[in-house]
Amino acid sequence: MKNYTVKLYRNEDLETWNAFIDKAKNATFLFNRNFMEYHNDRFEDFSLIVEKDSKWVAVLPANVVNSEVFSHQGLTYGGLVYDEKLKLASVIAIFKAILIFLETHNKTKLQIKLLPHFYADVASEELNYALFLAKAQLIRRDTSAVIDLQKPFLITKGRMEGVAKALKNNLIIKEEQSFDSFWNEILLPQLDKNHQAKPVHSLEEIQSLNKDFPDNIRQFNVYYQDKIVAGTTIFETKNVAHAQYISGNENKSILGSVDFLYHYLITEIFKEKRYFDFGISNEKQGEKLNEGLSFWKESFGANIVVQDFYEVSTANYDLLENVLV
Repeated sequence: MKNYTVKLYRNEDLETWNAFIDKAKNATFLFNRNFMEYHNDRFEDFSLIVEKDSKWVAVLPANVVNSEVFSHQGLTYGGLVYDEKLKLASVIAIFKAILIFLETHNKTKLQIKLLPHFYADVASEELNYALFLAKAQLIRRDTSAVIDLQKPFLITKGRMEGVAKALKNNLIIKEEQSFDSFWNEILLPQLDKNHQAKPVHSLEEIQSLNKDFPDNIRQFNVYYQDKIVAGTTIFETKNVAHAQYISGNENKSILGSVDFLYHYLITEIFKEKRYFDFGISNEKQGEKLNEGLSFWKESFGANIVVQDFYEVSTANYDLLENVLV
């Protein structure tokens, strides 16, 4: 196996990191340092850079908690990032080098939440195989509802009835630059009322991220008689439109507001995109399924894709010693 050098990311690596992410085959804007560092007060960064002959060949967005490293707890997905020139044997060698680096730095475990395959530009599941070789344990599995927009899909009668209600009630959809009304009048009150929870991003954080990524973070609101009644925040990547937040007020079933909004997004705004990702409907670390929410998403013609979370002991690097024949 080739020799690779692993080092910790430093602030002065920011521009090189972002340039590498832009060219990788399995990265999105979430791996850009300008996105990752919005919550650097909550996570201790432990991102890794892998070099061969002083040239960057891979990066691992990560944070650390005591003796465990995570890729990355503040991101929806993670894993090893590299370009399409890298072959499977090289990825195995790189993963071995990372485990050795972590072991020598007294880190005992590495947790990885894999990038769902449809976010990548091309197939990029080399890390999945390396995790198998290193006897990584599957510790969590979430289910995302995803529409392949370039293939026929069926929106059910129930969803279309919601669209009809919205049209009858003269609802209006607007894409807006401001997130204030959705956060303050819809998202925060409904999350608190229904789940006693708060969104991952504060209003200030989503506004700041939108300034850095105006083409990737988009807000769509629904109005009834000039009053906001529903909305959604979309994270748009090259291949995928992802519903980061979905919420409507207590009259959403009567007005058909959320059905109307998503029908519009799927059939108009993002119809040329490859995939539409509604996100997960899981709770309790993947062990529970919100049946009603999953049913609603699937009713738009979405099918289920799993996202896997693995944990591997850094001492298992020796299992990658003699795998090539």
